[in-house]
Amino acid sequence: MSKTTKFPSIFVSHGAPTFALEPGRAGPLLRGIGERLQQQPGLRAILVVSPHWQTRGLRVSTAAAPETVHDFGGFPAPLYRLRYPAQGAPAVAEQTIKLLSAAGLPVAAQENQGLDHGAWVPLLHMLPQADVPVFQLSLPVDLTAQGALQLGQALAPLREQGVAILASGSLTHNLYEFRHTLEGDQEPYVLDFVQWIRRATLAHNTTALVAYREQAPHAQRAHPSDEHYLPLLVAIGASSADESVEVIDGGVTYGVLSMEGYVFGDLPGAALSRTPQAAEAALV
Repeated sequence: MSKTTKFPSIFVSHGAPTFALEPGRAGPLLRGIGERLQQQPGLRAILVVSPHWQTRGLRVSTAAAPETVHDFGGFPAPLYRLRYPAQGAPAVAEQTIKLLSAAGLPVAAQENQGLDHGAWVPLLHMLPQADVPVFQLSLPVDLTAQGALQLGQALAPLREQGVAILASGSLTHNLYEFRHTLEGDQEPYVLDFVQWIRRATLAHNTTALVAYREQAPHAQRAHPSDEHYLPLLVAIGASSADESVEVIDGGVTYGVLSMEGYVFGDLPGAALSRTPQAAEAALV
């Protein structure tokens, strides 16, 4: 691996578990991201942060062959037959534990932790061959917005050590309003919130993103709780202000679940550079 190779930090919205069966608009976009990711030489592993593995304190999965966890109920039977048979990355996981410990963050290994649906569902689209090792970092139950940003900052060195960071959440996540809708139907507040987040993200305005509850329109409605928003802060925390940002414009599913995502850092192929002009053009 070249010393200058820096793998991206990526935020994806994983939507409902049915995203595994219904790729919609976002699935092919993630497939394209995965294909471009694999064009970079030296990829050792994917580190996934998901709100569906929450613990007291940080935990890193050291499983050699993580199981596919179907951590949901009441969905179509074919969903439960899906498997994502990626290998784990125990050596890289131990390296991550040392990195976080050196940053002053208490962390421990957890053996035999499987891949929750926040991990395997987007990876099913992004890397369908499951041919890149995957390991997970838990999301602490008491993690704050500022803490999520700092966690991403602590993880940033991994990007130059053959590791791509995949922070999986949901740009909007109000399940109280979840419903079956026609294609393209969405609540207007979702668009308002996504527009604000996109502008702040393209501007690398981490101060505003941390204070989103006070500054973003409809923040409480978009996120009754924080856990699906925090991965965005982990992803941008692992990036730097001078890096390019690519928008994954995945649309909206079920009326209220934005599938928007962002790639921080360069990938082979065209990317949306972060400039005020690009930010405005992207919102048209």
